[in-house]
Amino acid sequence: MKCTPRLALHAAAVLLTVTSASEAAADDGAGPFGVTTVAAATSQSARVGALFAGKKHFCTASVVRSPHRDLLVTAAHCLDNGDDGLVFVPGYRDGAAPYGKWKVLERYLPEGWSKGQDEDSDVAFATVEGDIQDAVGGNRFVTGTATGSTAVTVTGYPASRELPISCTNKPTSHSRTQQRIDCPKFTGGTSGSPWVNGNGQVVGVLGGHENGGATPDVSYSVALGAEAAALYRDVVR
Repeated sequence: MKCTPRLALHAAAVLLTVTSASEAAADDGAGPFGVTTVAAATSQSARVGALFAGKKHFCTASVVRSPHRDLLVTAAHCLDNGDDGLVFVPGYRDGAAPYGKWKVLERYLPEGWSKGQDEDSDVAFATVEGDIQDAVGGNRFVTGTATGSTAVTVTGYPASRELPISCTNKPTSHSRTQQRIDCPKFTGGTSGSPWVNGNGQVVGVLGGHENGGATPDVSYSVALGAEAAALYRDVVR
């Protein structure tokens, strides 16, 4: 489970180790694959941020394009607790909010999750107060992409760190409805992390099977399909 429970937040440091990795092919972006590092502060990583409940961050979310320019995507299990006062901080680093703090307004969970917490429905959207897309940009939310057709970069916020981490690798199929990626050190707090391909498209969201993964080194995402596409269409309308 990679969404840190409110009462289980802790301050233990995460040790990032470099694993053996093969170099990425040129058309998949810069290598190497399967290595987790502190995410560089770039225009792309600025679209990813930490979700806060009070003074502690517990999940990750990212800005996706929408007509109203106020939309986040994350894991459904990050938004189903009913907490009021959630705040999204894009580009959060060491206590700083370089692009401001954005109040979460509405939450949109798919029926499969809200009625039965179906792991195949563990994707959700939220709106914030203000045009956050104007501040940091947004990635396209894309469904129906073949798993592993290209490498993706996963960026997220471990609850035990005040910096984002990032890893690039090729996802593989876990099942017909779930995809997985091998990236070390994605611990509690990284649920909701976007899986972004080289075209700036969100093709996965860390969550799904085992609420995103029972171990730090393997993470999951719903294979974004018809339900996720319908939810996005409903939200942007």
